Amino acid sequence: MSSSPLSKKRCVPGPDPETSTDCSSSYSVMFNVPLGPSNVSVFPLETNKLDPSWLGMQKKGSETDIDEGLYSRQLYVLGHEAMRHLQTSSVLVSGLRGLGVEIAKNIILGGVKAVTLHDPGTAQWADLSSQFYLREEDIGKNRAEVSQPRLAELNSYVPVTTYTGALVEDFLTGFQVVVLTNASLEDQLQVGEFCHSHGIKLVVADTRGLFGQLFCDFGEEMILSDSSGEQPLSAMVSMVTKDSPGVVTCLDEARHGFESGDFVSFTEVQGMNEQNGTCPIEIKVLGPYTFSICDTSNFSEYIQGGIVRQVKVPKKISFEDAIELVTLAHAINAQALPAVQQDSLDEDLIRKLAYVAAGDLAPINAFIGGLAAQEVMKACSGKFMPIMQWLYFDALECLPEDRQALTEDKCLPCQNRYDGQVAVFGSDLQEKLGKQKYFLVGAGAIGCELLKNFALIGLGCSEGAITVTDMDTIEKSNLNRQFLFRPWDVTKLKSDTAAAAVRQINPHIQVMSHQNHVGPDTEHIYDDSFFQNLDGVANALDNVDTRMYMDRRCVYYRKPLLESGTLGTKGNVQVVIPFLTESYSSSQDPPEKSIPICTLKNFPNAIEHTLQWARDEFEGLFKQPAENVNQYLIDSKFVERTLRLAGTQPLEMLEAVQRSLVLQRPQTWADCVTWAYHHWHIQYSNNIRQLLHNFPPEQLTSSGALFWSGPKRCPHPLIFDVSNPLHLDYVMAAANLFAQTYGLIGSQDRAAVAILLQSVHVPEFTPKSGVKIHVSDQELQNTIASVDDSCLQELKAMLPSPEKLRGFKMYPINFAKDDDSNFHMDFIVAASNLRAENYNIPPADRHKSKLIAGKIIPAIATTTAAIVGLVCLELNKVVQGHQQLESYKNSFINLALPFFSSSEPLAPPHHQYYNQEWTLWDRFEVQGLQPNGEEMTLKQFLDYFKTEHKLEITMLSQGISMLYSFFMPATKLRERLDQPMTEIVSRVSKRKLGSHVQALVLELCCNDESGEDVEVPYVRYSIC
Repeated sequence: MSSSPLSKKRCVPGPDPETSTDCSSSYSVMFNVPLGPSNVSVFPLETNKLDPSWLGMQKKGSETDIDEGLYSRQLYVLGHEAMRHLQTSSVLVSGLRGLGVEIAKNIILGGVKAVTLHDPGTAQWADLSSQFYLREEDIGKNRAEVSQPRLAELNSYVPVTTYTGALVEDFLTGFQVVVLTNASLEDQLQVGEFCHSHGIKLVVADTRGLFGQLFCDFGEEMILSDSSGEQPLSAMVSMVTKDSPGVVTCLDEARHGFESGDFVSFTEVQGMNEQNGTCPIEIKVLGPYTFSICDTSNFSEYIQGGIVRQVKVPKKISFEDAIELVTLAHAINAQALPAVQQDSLDEDLIRKLAYVAAGDLAPINAFIGGLAAQEVMKACSGKFMPIMQWLYFDALECLPEDRQALTEDKCLPCQNRYDGQVAVFGSDLQEKLGKQKYFLVGAGAIGCELLKNFALIGLGCSEGAITVTDMDTIEKSNLNRQFLFRPWDVTKLKSDTAAAAVRQINPHIQVMSHQNHVGPDTEHIYDDSFFQNLDGVANALDNVDTRMYMDRRCVYYRKPLLESGTLGTKGNVQVVIPFLTESYSSSQDPPEKSIPICTLKNFPNAIEHTLQWARDEFEGLFKQPAENVNQYLIDSKFVERTLRLAGTQPLEMLEAVQRSLVLQRPQTWADCVTWAYHHWHIQYSNNIRQLLHNFPPEQLTSSGALFWSGPKRCPHPLIFDVSNPLHLDYVMAAANLFAQTYGLIGSQDRAAVAILLQSVHVPEFTPKSGVKIHVSDQELQNTIASVDDSCLQELKAMLPSPEKLRGFKMYPINFAKDDDSNFHMDFIVAASNLRAENYNIPPADRHKSKLIAGKIIPAIATTTAAIVGLVCLELNKVVQGHQQLESYKNSFINLALPFFSSSEPLAPPHHQYYNQEWTLWDRFEVQGLQPNGEEMTLKQFLDYFKTEHKLEITMLSQGISMLYSFFMPATKLRERLDQPMTEIVSRVSKRKLGSHVQALVLELCCNDESGEDVEVPYVRYSIC
């Protein structure tokens, strides 16, 4: 359960910044890197705890390599070029209270060149409400010096130093970016003016209670390489007109997705060769499949084909300094129309600011700190659109709905770690927070941030408790954003490690760590009594199925659910409140578009197709055959079950078992190499030659069009070349994986394998006539395939008896993308790029291949911090018991654009039968145990609904088990009517009810008294 993906509302809407009309194909952004600041304090790392491979990374500038194992998920957000710019940027963070430490944490995890912490102040009790690297014993010590060693542990590639002197000009010149927090307006203006005039980028961030603000000044000329971070779009061309302007029509398989002002380039256009390889061309969108380009009237005639790709064109943006911006704001206000001119102040807003300004809240600091750190990364890298230039945020809806309940005496400081929070919400909420019992599902990126915030706000820190569960262990790639973990924690359990780390932040937190999956198989652990004792649930999950399961549990037990997810710079928050809002499952994303089978098998046209094909190859060669063989050897009914499968599946599975046990079973490493060599020829030569035999390059369709046109790319067979690294990569990876499935020892000696291949004979292949190759999935579905039973029986007889193979077993391989020594990604990259070469598709490097084949969710610490800040603002409302729908906020952000949106949650849809209204939160409560101690029978259950609710049940089910239906045979109905309900459930499901089960969920189909079908809630049938 690692970093949560954005499971719903994945595409966050927002305005695309206007693109420059400059057609230059590339810009180079240069950053001068002066020597680091002098007069600083340096605290040594605890190097005895670190793996030696993590140390010594102190190279400068372009000499620095990027540790892809550590930064892999962030690299999929920023890219290598932006990451290299980060590694040449030194950053000053001034002010080490809660906001400053949040910003410093995020940019250190992000991997800048160096960070200097500046703060002349000492730790106070109020700081502990949001400064997670201060302890109670640190009160009175310098904030920067205490925080430095703890921040330095986050990333051994980033030197972290301290400075406690004045921010003099000579000192500031040593940085590419300066961040000011907790600074006076005078200091902001003075430092801002100096930075602006000296080309130093400035971020000013501040929070006051429930208020936050950001100001950015990145100079008079900043080059922006990519404003959105989205992958460039591409489409296939079907027509280009000779006109002024020329009109391009794309294949109608999918909308092109371009916008007016985008820049594109063309390749593989036949006929109109002038289009290929030109500078990027600005387009104007005419429709979902058409757009106009430049004047093509003098170009050659278009014949066919072509691919159009979006090009990210760099643009220049400029910023005003703070003084100029304030002056400009006054001038604009003075010239505004009377209707919009601000001639008076919002006194209520100012009054609220005054009330809460003394507060220091962890969630607000997490949100503003996440945003500010992302702005620092933009300043360093030129990647993503900066905030232009002010951002204001407040969360005043977090205050009590009854404002009279919050009095001054309840907000006075008590010299404890929660003073910063009590100053805003009062002592009553603090007491409630301490008594809360919460279930946190997941201890990955979002889980770590949630635990940090829980500890800071005091959730479960007195009579309450937090239960966190996560099955996963810590991997190196987690360390870039799951900030509670350190290099020496790799391979440890996430939940245990996170719980131990968060106790360091607040020793009063009561947290219990589990390693359980949440699902039907653990309902004996997370049972009725467990959920009934909870005050709420927070999800920190990475898949939709588990999210929906937890959502169903929260609806059933009527518990609040805090749901969130991230996808790169995008994030969302959804709050689910019993009887007030809809649930997470009330709305769902459309299913992801799958690749047609025939496209994968024979007609790929994109690298995504060849990578999916390679993943299918991996499963079909190194996992499924081994699993089937093991089942055949230990399960006497395996063959019997296989023969009952539909279509050609019995033949395919039995042939695969025969191949694995007889025809292709290796005895030596040399046999594995031979198998890999033969398989290379089958896939990249023989099958392609057969395909071209069926559909020659010049073949026409029934309409007279070329068969190999549009999305169908005409392939060509490959000739094996032992000196071609990619060819040998495939053989090495395939042979080693094949050997692993049989428990044989492999080899990494490429030279020896190359020599061995010289003696391997490959039979000559001749394409066969009569081989059927399906052109479309529809054609495939319409083909009714059957296998002669005598053929299956003959094949069954040829299989070796399991008794003769006692002690033998195979070893299925589960794909693992992050271990570069296991040959998994070696095979995927080689298999995909060889197939891409077959079809003249541009290949993908290992980094991109891992993203697509491994279905990696891009992630970055800044988004996670900001999203969790918003989650915990909602948590404050939940604990206070807000009852107004408009008090709660579902949020959607995209830090790249930047875009921020919040909206009221939707109320649950209302349904009605007779005059009874109900929502998803309602149900029928039926007590199954009668006063006489006997359980209700089916007949009594049916009669109960007819008598009490005037409903005639026509169908009754529990899970996938049908307990009753009006069309049930009379004999079966008579048998069941007098049986207790739980006995029927056990018989039909063929499973005994667990001792932990206190109630059953029953689904009904009903008719009203007029015989009309009516929709009704489910039944909670209590059995104890």
